Amino acid sequence: MRIKFWGVRGSIATPERRNSRYGGNTPCIEVRLDDGSLIILDCGTGMRALGKSLVRDAGGAPIRAHVLLTHFHWDHIQGIPFFLPFYSPHNTFVIRAATRRRQEFEAVIKRQMIYPFFPVGSEKMHATRVFRDGENWPIKAASAIVKYTPLNHPQGCVAYRIEADGSAFVYATDTEPGSPEHDRALRDLATGADVLIYDAQYTPEQLCREKKGWGHSSWLEGIRIAHDSGVKSLILFHHDPDSDDSTIDSLVEDAREEFPAVAGAREDMVLMLRNGVLREEYQAPRRSGQGRALPVPTGSVLAADRVVRKGTIALTR
Repeated sequence: MRIKFWGVRGSIATPERRNSRYGGNTPCIEVRLDDGSLIILDCGTGMRALGKSLVRDAGGAPIRAHVLLTHFHWDHIQGIPFFLPFYSPHNTFVIRAATRRRQEFEAVIKRQMIYPFFPVGSEKMHATRVFRDGENWPIKAASAIVKYTPLNHPQGCVAYRIEADGSAFVYATDTEPGSPEHDRALRDLATGADVLIYDAQYTPEQLCREKKGWGHSSWLEGIRIAHDSGVKSLILFHHDPDSDDSTIDSLVEDAREEFPAVAGAREDMVLMLRNGVLREEYQAPRRSGQGRALPVPTGSVLAADRVVRKGTIALTR
């Protein structure tokens, strides 16, 4: 599996210079299986750039993908109207939102594009879009097996586990610890996963005080889940709009003191996961407006010169 992050920010897009290393787009992850099949996790503002990339790489050939929505809060659906592949009749998408009825999530897409919210109606989306519900889970999406569990989040959310190519990873965004039922179910879903992508929007201190009840989590809970479930590597995700690059760096550093195999998700980050081995695919460093190469983020998998072998990220340059 090749896992690429197109959006990693939570709540609202923050295209600001202080966020330039980790990125400001909201959640969207591309999962490319070894057989070429495509799975898209969430449709935040990062989906716009993903769509342009898919069109460019397809070169006119049809695009087919499975789309898995965790829930319908704005930051997870705002990229839909700007996703170019939805406007071509040659393309096909199977869209799921595990715990929602088909009519509900089909209506969500239509409503966000009606007057006076958007100038182009959803009827302009000529791609074949198949909305699925009422399935017996786990389901098969292309060659992957997909499982889910509900999460503790206002108005609901789900985590997904994707198993393919001899590996398994869990995507658990928008969840708050403290509900015994949900906490137990997420640990069950994450058992033995090679990678856990986890909501770490707040600090542990914020989660105990002013952000309690807001539906999000911290790096500390992510580490607890990783330990309890035997997860090999942890990726901190859904960064707070007010957390700049240096703040996320410090959160990753704190987390690594408790669990070495931790990285902070950033836009354009690419993870290669095959047969339980996780490596980051090298990407050329971004450059500033003056052409100066930016440093590799502290939260990057590449930020260490050591190799942690079995059961963790390979931390190599």
